Amino acid sequence: MTTTDYIDLNFRGSPRVIATAVVAATDGIVLIDPGPTSCLATLEAGLRDRGYTLRDVRSLLLTHIHLDHAGAAGTIVERVPGVRVHVHERGAPHMIAPEKLLASATRLHGDQMETLWGAFLPVPADRIVVLQGGERIDVASHSFRVAYTPGHAKHHVSYLDEQSGMAYVGDTGGVRVSGDYLIAPTPPPDIDVETWRASLDAIDAWQPVSLFLTHFGPVTPARAHLARFRQTLTSAADAVKASMAAGGTDEEKVRRFVEQMRRDVRQALPEHEAKAAELAAPFEQLWQGLARYWQKRNNQ
Repeated sequence: MTTTDYIDLNFRGSPRVIATAVVAATDGIVLIDPGPTSCLATLEAGLRDRGYTLRDVRSLLLTHIHLDHAGAAGTIVERVPGVRVHVHERGAPHMIAPEKLLASATRLHGDQMETLWGAFLPVPADRIVVLQGGERIDVASHSFRVAYTPGHAKHHVSYLDEQSGMAYVGDTGGVRVSGDYLIAPTPPPDIDVETWRASLDAIDAWQPVSLFLTHFGPVTPARAHLARFRQTLTSAADAVKASMAAGGTDEEKVRRFVEQMRRDVRQALPEHEAKAAELAAPFEQLWQGLARYWQKRNNQ
């Protein structure tokens, strides 16, 4: 008998920002998106509350390698002999040698890197299980289907637990802190709206019962959420395109976009959840990623 649970990593002291899924089976547990090392103590406390420790972890399934999803993987591997890290083939080299990944993240986060994410240790190559998408993997006496689901990131995959009907979709299914308010997480550099829509189609073709969003938690019914998020993604892309055509500098365009996002989220959510939404999907980065997407489109 397999059960699914999740741990709120309480990122930056805020609930409902980052969730790590815990899939328990007879011979150990699987963690899906273990989060950043800055939250590792919270992850360990959550495991203890459930009667586990890190040494019960058999595998880490990474939807993608962004620091809020995968930052703790190397530290966990260092502490727990035998843990295997499943990751897409385009992300695997950056888990083994993370210098380029960290340089890219530093361009976004600057001197906040250590505070936000903590250490990002490399994962030895012999602990990596490379995925392409389309395979079925068996971990902790349990089977998952894998789909390649880029759009948010070129190395993004999603996992379907066929037994429960839960699809673990990372950021491909968007951000939903609470209620029905959705955000399209569109940080640079990989955003591709057309590819993202195809990834939503691939997840929908699984006909999942529920989705698990790293930001934040399970969503049912799955297919209704996917349909609503498709519109959210389109609306976000259109809004940034319109803002780019407006007058002013890029800094002014970003400021107007962020101010509008903050007004919108506070109309939908109470203040503490609005702050959680911006922690999960920093609004300035949403504009930057979609602006880069449109600029690339215009240059083709």
